[in-house]
Amino acid sequence: MNAPTAHHHLMQPLATDTDPEETAEWRDAFLALVATEGPERARFMLQEMVRLARAQRVGWQPDLNTPYVNTVAVQDQPVFPGDLAIEERVASIVRWNALAMVVRANQAYGELGGHIASYASAADLFESGFNHFFRAREGVGEGQHRGDLVFFQPHSAPGVYARAFMEGRLSEQDLMHYRQELTAPAAGAQGLSSYPHPWLMPDFWQFPTGSMGIGPISSIYHARFMRYLTHRNLLDCSARKVWGVFGDGEMDEPESMSALTLAAREGLDNLVWVVNCNLQRLDGPVRGNGRIIDELERLFAGAGWNVVKLVWGSDWDGLFARDLTGALVRTLEGTVDGQMQTFAAKDGRFNRDNFFGQNPELAALAQGMTDEQIDRLKRGGHDLVKIHAAYAAAARHQGQPTVILAHTKKGYGMGTAGQGKMTTHSQKKLDETDLIEFRNRFNLPLSDAQATSLAFFKPAEDSPEMRYLRSHRQDLGGYLPRRETACDALPVPAIASYAQFALQADGKEMSTTMAFVRMLGSLLKDATLGPRIVPIVADEARTFGMANLFKQVGIYSSVGQRYAPEDIGSVLSYREALDGQILEEGISEAGAIASWTAAATSYSVHGLAMLPFYIYYSMFGFQRVGDAIWAAADQRARGFLLGATSGRTTLGGEGLQHQDGSSHLVAATIPNCKAYDPAYAGEMAVIVDAGMREMVTEQRDVFYYVTLMNENYAQPDLPADAAEGVLRGCYVFQRFGADSGSAAHARQVTLMGSGAILTEVVKAAQQLAAEGIAATVVSVTSWSELARDGVACEQRSIAGEEMPGTPWLAAQLAATSGPVIAATDYVRAVPETVRAFVPEGRKYLTLGTDGFGRSDTRAALREFFGVDAAAVVRAAKFALGAAAAR
Repeated sequence: MNAPTAHHHLMQPLATDTDPEETAEWRDAFLALVATEGPERARFMLQEMVRLARAQRVGWQPDLNTPYVNTVAVQDQPVFPGDLAIEERVASIVRWNALAMVVRANQAYGELGGHIASYASAADLFESGFNHFFRAREGVGEGQHRGDLVFFQPHSAPGVYARAFMEGRLSEQDLMHYRQELTAPAAGAQGLSSYPHPWLMPDFWQFPTGSMGIGPISSIYHARFMRYLTHRNLLDCSARKVWGVFGDGEMDEPESMSALTLAAREGLDNLVWVVNCNLQRLDGPVRGNGRIIDELERLFAGAGWNVVKLVWGSDWDGLFARDLTGALVRTLEGTVDGQMQTFAAKDGRFNRDNFFGQNPELAALAQGMTDEQIDRLKRGGHDLVKIHAAYAAAARHQGQPTVILAHTKKGYGMGTAGQGKMTTHSQKKLDETDLIEFRNRFNLPLSDAQATSLAFFKPAEDSPEMRYLRSHRQDLGGYLPRRETACDALPVPAIASYAQFALQADGKEMSTTMAFVRMLGSLLKDATLGPRIVPIVADEARTFGMANLFKQVGIYSSVGQRYAPEDIGSVLSYREALDGQILEEGISEAGAIASWTAAATSYSVHGLAMLPFYIYYSMFGFQRVGDAIWAAADQRARGFLLGATSGRTTLGGEGLQHQDGSSHLVAATIPNCKAYDPAYAGEMAVIVDAGMREMVTEQRDVFYYVTLMNENYAQPDLPADAAEGVLRGCYVFQRFGADSGSAAHARQVTLMGSGAILTEVVKAAQQLAAEGIAATVVSVTSWSELARDGVACEQRSIAGEEMPGTPWLAAQLAATSGPVIAATDYVRAVPETVRAFVPEGRKYLTLGTDGFGRSDTRAALREFFGVDAAAVVRAAKFALGAAAAR
């Protein structure tokens, strides 16, 4: 609190006091206990009273809200360790350059957009972190700090760029090309992305936070993954923190809130959130009729977090100290955020009349203050001293994650142009008067001409500001944000050592899911690669046949296993362990994909390559957490996503909500995702082997999506020359009927199939052959890789290259004849993506599972959707008839 904790007015009665004398005795006794025995004894007694109240069933619960004042009392604030005047000047310069960058861009190109107001509210929160808390990576050697993780509020990106300009990491030309990534290179500049995007700025941003809610949940699982690395003795992360600066409006996103209890349950005291409570979303107040800080305090405290309220600046300390009757605290607690925003948008005279003028006690508090002093009263998130005190309290807190609820003004310092206004989020332009006012507000060393022309300002290299900025960052390990990718390459064992059973299956029946689990079990035993593998599952390990891994590598638990599992005598008993390797995330696909992202980016975040395999119901991947997968792609993730029980007809009885018919369509839209739908275990083995080598040996920024089936069927040997075709998207699997080149058998068709439907295609080919129609079966392992290859060849042709190449699909089909029928367990749009690359003159028909799923047997479902063998035969005969008619 700002005021001494002994202020009795902070303890208001919950109901009518029927015996004030007795109440006074209890109050005096408690205050005497605090004075004589200290706060620890007082806390013990309060807990004892709570225990007794519950035992007597009096129906009372402690209020989760504390008074609307600062958590860190004035007398508990540490001495500010920096030069306050210099830090304020640096912050003001960064504010100016951030504003100038956005306004310049929009004066030149009105369509570019950008945000001023969000950074204006968060600038001091960032600066305190940069100057005193955010540690950069010193290196990856023994004893070197590997850096903190910092998640930046996305709309505040201009401020981060402006600071990097001060640090010499970005040039003035770079700032002049904000949101002009395509045109910047022509001017010798780097285009600055709208929000944090590692894909676009791979040496700068670490974490993509532009999609609201993804940053908060990602930060939690990154903090937990750091504990995982430490407990498994792979990397000591004990001295590192995860910091996240997020917006109060962002807390409405379900992803922001979904993992709060995990952070508390795991005791992630390496995690600090700073929620910038500027009280305003894009269009208006976050909680106009309530107080978002109170709401978030209840939420986080109830979830088990340590809550630090940073509400009022140092200028309020004197007011609280003189507030002997409690009028100020009572008035603040009775003021809703919508009204607080009005106060933020108005000047000192308005606030004197309408806030302090509410009663004589408040008016008396403001008597000795000028209107300008009232106007300059800072909220806590704009006071560097108060921010440092809150950050320091959070950094030293143990046993819980901490959230700092920082009260700020959106558009702080923008005056009548935007401070606290409903339209401030969209404010991108300021007139000359506004620019002069901003310059004056922050005492910037700019002439009127410089201010109105939006000149960037950078102090001389030997100035106190620049020396101060550099020295503080040097003390903290260097500049950030900064993304690094140096890590040791990992060798991958020979494919025969873990997948020979799949390459030479000899007709054994198995599902590709079971084949994958068997391969994974063998890979986990590899002395070098095995410890770096991170198996991840939401809550279906037994469904996917992974129960045997419980005993083999264990399930990670930060507290080990404190119970004897019910199935302890079983060969497949449940086993949790401090050094467990499996991350089993419960029924939370959002949590599981966040864990996968943390592991898949470990090479850049920690300098330690890890290889995650996340296996899940395919329907609950791209359809459910597609935005998180897209963010992982932006972050240049490397790992495997395994969509198990895939397809719309493979998971027979589960019905509409569980049957996936479109994940391959979505996966194809992600440029660095290689998506495969192998039918056979041998194909899947080749894909997994190539993916591992590409990601952890060659260290390429790709990830793989591989769909797996739970249907058991005979697995053939993989043809010796098929590997290239498997990886490029298709190969000729088998020919049925007489020699396709024979004139006696002019009736010929080519049947393409993928995944579970390839078995139906093979049955159709056999039936056609029995009827005298020669059929060539092409196994398609990746529709998207075929489409990308074809488009690439097409683009080279358009560009006039002499040797544009031939699309792989066209080359494979050149060795076949007749109309082409393509069938999948996915919507027809998936095989339609390659239509342009079917040789000219060949009729092309596609079969798929468009529509909603149903519950029934596989046979019934395939008949219903028209992707069974009979449907393929009908389509082939139709195509042959149409061809003959021509």
